[in-house]
Amino acid sequence: MHWASSEKEIQHWLETYRDGLLEDILPFWIPRAIDHECGGYFTCLDQDGTILQTDKPVWVQGRFAWLLATLFNTVERRPEWLALAKHGIDFLNQHCFDTDGRMFFWVTREGRPLRKRRYLFSESFAVIALAAYGTASGDTQYKQQALQLFRLLLRYHTTPGLLTPKVNPDVRPSKGLAMAMILMSTAQELRKAVDDPICNEIIDQSIVEIERDFLKPEFRCVLESVGPRGEFLDNFDGRLVNPGHAIEAGWFILEEARLRGHDPALIKLATTIIDWSLEIGWDREYGGIFYYRDARGLSLTEYWQDMKFWWPHNEAIIATLLAFELTGDLKYARWHKMVHDWAYAHFPDPLHGEWFGYLHRDGAVATRLKGNMWKGPFHLPRMQWYCWQRLEDMKKAEQRKAAGDATLLKDVDHE
Repeated sequence: MHWASSEKEIQHWLETYRDGLLEDILPFWIPRAIDHECGGYFTCLDQDGTILQTDKPVWVQGRFAWLLATLFNTVERRPEWLALAKHGIDFLNQHCFDTDGRMFFWVTREGRPLRKRRYLFSESFAVIALAAYGTASGDTQYKQQALQLFRLLLRYHTTPGLLTPKVNPDVRPSKGLAMAMILMSTAQELRKAVDDPICNEIIDQSIVEIERDFLKPEFRCVLESVGPRGEFLDNFDGRLVNPGHAIEAGWFILEEARLRGHDPALIKLATTIIDWSLEIGWDREYGGIFYYRDARGLSLTEYWQDMKFWWPHNEAIIATLLAFELTGDLKYARWHKMVHDWAYAHFPDPLHGEWFGYLHRDGAVATRLKGNMWKGPFHLPRMQWYCWQRLEDMKKAEQRKAAGDATLLKDVDHE
């Protein structure tokens, strides 16, 4: 492998991700997001961290607890991180489960239920939070709870009639990309804590489903919604492409390829997804990644279709770095630099820290808030943590290679 940039720039990226996580993002959320009175985390914060609303999105409770436990497991065993992870886990267990075993999506500050959705995202992020906390605490009951909850959400996902469909399946049956990719990621995280064959089974099934049903070579894109067997639906929903979502699915597959010894078939699939998504998603006039595109290049109905959201750029930064690590192809290093440079030139708030989440097409800030029911301490710190870890590993691999080359040259000279 050869670095696409100077060693100095590689070190700059590493320090940007590491220091941004530890010295900017975490200090923005801790302690102001911690609800010491009622439990759990506040997420609806203004530019300066002022709390705008005390209602709590359940999926972000799981996301933040996962982050804190994961940092404890992989970065440093700080008691504060472990305690704050448990703070979120306790709130989830005390207030966020309904009587049917499923979870609410949105609760009051005190934990009274406000909304329950047909989607299984609250459950998915609770699974990874419980799994990571079970590892961090050494308490196997949380690992087993994570596995049981995962099996429950699989039952709801695969049993017709248990969840109310968004669109009448008798008239227009369809399915979305979101569940295939989130099940894969959830299983990957659960597998770190629990040795159960269901994890690999779901990962394999999800990868097959994404490639078979959502990947469309005729359009060079990954669709958000298709028919039950991957049929193309020629309407607004069926033509919809979310480049950031597809890129996120791509790097989940790349991560699986890395864990399976650089599996070439998975690398090819994932890089195809990433290539097509950057091709259709990158704004060649202003830079940055569009939120939505139409597979046929037609007009879109979503009014935010040309905005630049924080999280697709986080996912693209991960995907391009990982693609470069696994392939050595310099185009991914160039893409990584381009996405990184655009994102870091527009999203960070130099005044109060953290990132703005929502920009107009030209990169101007659309709203000053730092958190809401959707944006919280997850996509950005996950990107910073993951890229920091990958760059550390890549740097060590280069150092080992350089040391080996030096030893070889010394042996040759000696001979």
